[in-house]
Amino acid sequence: MTNAKLSLKYVAPVLMSFFIMSLCDLVGIGVDNAIADFDVSNTLAQLIPMAVFAWFFFLSVPVGILQDRIGKKNMLNVGILLTALGLFLPFLMYSFPVLLAGFALLGIGNTIVQVSANPLLIDVVPSNRRPSFLSFSQFVKAIGSMVAPYLATFFTIRYGDWKLTLLAFGVLSLLSLIWLHTTNIEETTTTDNKATIGSCLRLIGIGYIALMVVGIFFVVGIDVGVNSVSGQFLMEKVGMDVEPAMRGRSLYFFGKMLGTFMGALLLTRFSARKFFVLSAIINLVTIVAFIASPSPLIASGLLFAIGLGAANIFPLIFSLTVEKYGDRANEISGLMIMAVSGGAFIPPIMGGLIDAVSLTAGMFVLIACAIYLLGLSFYSFKK
Repeated sequence: MTNAKLSLKYVAPVLMSFFIMSLCDLVGIGVDNAIADFDVSNTLAQLIPMAVFAWFFFLSVPVGILQDRIGKKNMLNVGILLTALGLFLPFLMYSFPVLLAGFALLGIGNTIVQVSANPLLIDVVPSNRRPSFLSFSQFVKAIGSMVAPYLATFFTIRYGDWKLTLLAFGVLSLLSLIWLHTTNIEETTTTDNKATIGSCLRLIGIGYIALMVVGIFFVVGIDVGVNSVSGQFLMEKVGMDVEPAMRGRSLYFFGKMLGTFMGALLLTRFSARKFFVLSAIINLVTIVAFIASPSPLIASGLLFAIGLGAANIFPLIFSLTVEKYGDRANEISGLMIMAVSGGAFIPPIMGGLIDAVSLTAGMFVLIACAIYLLGLSFYSFKK
């Protein structure tokens, strides 16, 4: 859409898909309840985020290739449908293997949604409004991430069944699917060179791109690691009750939501490279302080601050890389989405250390990731 006319008739159902995109953040709630309901180890429980985020590594580029053939809206509908099926499965048959299978379906669906939603949103908004709507889409996504812990707590207290959260979001996914399917959207096509698996992987040979892709891997690892372990940390290390601890991760997502808005404003005054350095410093300092928290109140505030500091690191890495290698934007995009698989590998490492050593030892994995991001920010600034 190149003209200045904006129609909410087309924009609203696409924006709704970003709310569905946020449902991958249910992994934290899944981990907490898997430990409580099935008495599994931290190592096994952390297979839940792996079941979700590993698919980004394997499917992101193939989904993009298939999307070129069947269209963005059709591909997005497939992703939403698989997301709904993944949510319904553990609600209907609840066991740890079924829970893993459900989250795996959720991960496949979410990978497709992430690949398809952004380019479809670009198709339905005027070119001069695209940056603002892309930012707003992340706000919509953050709403879903923030609401889920409260909804799970409500269903647990009121009805004694957290799985009603899965049912509610599954129904919402189907309604979103119907809304999008019945909306006639005119998609744009491109004659540019399409990203392929080979063309993406060849870019790993460029040092700057490789380092930035690893940065995406680690920042997503921090995001999913905080989501999946923060509840357990708040209960065991600072003595918070179960329900407040499970809601605590919503403070992290609230911080990310506000951080996105603040970043959009501050980036009009500061360079992206300087803001990357500032964000990385805040990220590292707040993670270290959170691990050393002496009380539930301070820990909750620092959890919010971690989200605030981490909110803009992913888009900053992406934009700085594309800025430097703009002619390879398609391939870079494919690599960045593949690197979201960091959310599959960092939490199991944390879970293994928690079981073998201690909860604090597992949290130090987040510090290692944050140190890398700080070094990367200085490297990018010098370049």
